[in-house]
Amino acid sequence: MSAVLVAGLLAGYGIAMPVGGVATYLVSLTARTSLRVGVGAALGVATADGVYALVAAVGGASLTGAVEPVVVPLRLASVLVLVALAARGAVTAVRAYRRHGTAAARSGTPPGPARAYAALLGITLLNPATVVYFAALVLGSPATASLTHLEQGAFALAAFAASASWQLLIAGGGALLGRTLTGRGGRLATALASSALITGLAVHLLLGTG
Repeated sequence: MSAVLVAGLLAGYGIAMPVGGVATYLVSLTARTSLRVGVGAALGVATADGVYALVAAVGGASLTGAVEPVVVPLRLASVLVLVALAARGAVTAVRAYRRHGTAAARSGTPPGPARAYAALLGITLLNPATVVYFAALVLGSPATASLTHLEQGAFALAAFAASASWQLLIAGGGALLGRTLTGRGGRLATALASSALITGLAVHLLLGTG
């Protein structure tokens, strides 16, 4: 069981640590709202990783063939979502910058923790490469080659815990960034840089569909 838990932890960190559009959006969202919202969003990402880890542990080799036909459509959907997030973030930041005082504060209703959780859960579930990643690890590791039902659950729980710890660290960084950049100009620059990076990552993801 300990080997399965270690394999799940390593798998969770392996999928969570690379910086992509979701991580960038998580930092930007937390910086613009609050740590509570960031925690909700972070747990949404981790939940998706845990679900995919469980699906991979249960499904095994059959998953690759099942997921392959929908990889490109889901990747395109992910690209569209990321571009929409980037555009919305940039527009909101510019509007807030142009307004002053309480008008800027009231220009938009920030998402609550539950809404942020649901949004990031949905965005992360749009990435079918995650389940392929976990399936490859399950099939390729001696520790996870033949799992009992209890071990499958333990693997998924460990992957969730690893992903959650990393996403919460990212959210904490976003909260610190939000406290540092208290000026209107600093927040505008951060939001626009985040939107540009998310757009670039979306383009890179789109080019990878071929």
